[in-house]
Amino acid sequence: MKILARALAFLAFFAVPVTAADLNGYGGTPMTFENIGKSYMGRDIAFVMGHEAKDWLDRPDREQEEGTSKLLPLLNLKPTDVVADVGAGTGYFSFRLAKAVPKGKVYAEDVQREMLDVIKARIAKGEGNNVETVLGGIKDPRLPKNKLDLILLVDAYHEFSFPREMGMAMVAALKPGGRIALVEYRGEDPSVPIRDHHKMTVDQATREMSVVGLTLVSTDSKTLPWQHVMIFQKPGTP
Repeated sequence: MKILARALAFLAFFAVPVTAADLNGYGGTPMTFENIGKSYMGRDIAFVMGHEAKDWLDRPDREQEEGTSKLLPLLNLKPTDVVADVGAGTGYFSFRLAKAVPKGKVYAEDVQREMLDVIKARIAKGEGNNVETVLGGIKDPRLPKNKLDLILLVDAYHEFSFPREMGMAMVAALKPGGRIALVEYRGEDPSVPIRDHHKMTVDQATREMSVVGLTLVSTDSKTLPWQHVMIFQKPGTP
């Protein structure tokens, strides 16, 4: 651990220098234990939570802390909807979505094979027969084009190393009128016990979604104890 700490300290000292944002909104920022040394539209991008910490996603007290059972009713899903859980992790929400869209389909997407292996094992045991795993990339979640009614991202978007490119690819996967549900810890609320790099404000999220053509249509910052539920919509008629 001491060797790793020294190495990270060295990298932080000699990290990408802070620069003005490029035409796509990206800039450099000093790297720390919390961020990757890169910013987007003024927001430092957080490190991805590795699969080694996957047990945290299924911790017994998650429902009590985050009120997870209250999220899906806010999404107004229809039984036939085709949805994606981007940054699905161990499938905590993927399998809950599967029950909410019994005549539809759920794409459980993640960039870590180890996470998808957990989901595949659950499917193999007979759970979520309408769930399909997708190994995504850092610039493209590799979802089918013009097919999705909703994309759910729970505490994942702020870790994308290429949020602009991912945003454009997700919009391409949505049907006209399709929605992205962005669930993020409230950056405006210092009482939320999460590190700042893993939070987002409504203003920041709205600015980032608007550059890929999405409009904020609703925000719920009260139902869940710690998180915003922000719904953004693609132009067009569903």
